[in-house]
Amino acid sequence: MTERNNEEWLRDLQSADNDQALEDLRVVIIRGLRAALSTHVRGDLETVVEDFTQEALIRILKHIDSFRGESRFLTWAQKIAINAAFTELRRRHWQNVSLQDVIDSQDGLDFTPSFLTDPSASPEEQTTQQDILNTVMQLIDDELTERQRDAIVAVIWGGMPLEEVARRMDTNRNALYKLIHDARQRLKKKLIEHIGLTPQEVMAVFAE
Repeated sequence: MTERNNEEWLRDLQSADNDQALEDLRVVIIRGLRAALSTHVRGDLETVVEDFTQEALIRILKHIDSFRGESRFLTWAQKIAINAAFTELRRRHWQNVSLQDVIDSQDGLDFTPSFLTDPSASPEEQTTQQDILNTVMQLIDDELTERQRDAIVAVIWGGMPLEEVARRMDTNRNALYKLIHDARQRLKKKLIEHIGLTPQEVMAVFAE
């Protein structure tokens, strides 16, 4: 493969005769995707990598004017390729899973915020922690709208990507983010009222 600096990559890829530059870039993208996806793809890794490489090359060429030279061109191109690949893998994972299935599967979930998982806690402290957790779960049921609860459960506990939940809820990413933000703010306020948690402790429960 021909060694190129940033300016040479841009020149060669944007020229009318860019076949060799595309092939050289393709080799680099394949190598990067193979390494990045090796533990995330079941089945024929090479076929998946080939598919994602073609999509990545199209995306890189489409956005090549946005490259500002703040890093190596190949680093920038690899980042685009890997981000696009993982986005598509997440989409494929969730495409046959309904939003209601995700919500239903979280009912009764044993969710414990990180600040409540101290393994050295005494029995008395563990009891207090469980009381706080029970209050959190009750507030989610009592204080949030059905739409807020569905969004919180699907995104935060169900792990469904924000874009996918937004699509299923017939909204957009920004509106869904605000819905979740408002739900968190309400829960923080109610937790302080009900248990007297400090703002820092409440933030630990619902850290963004």
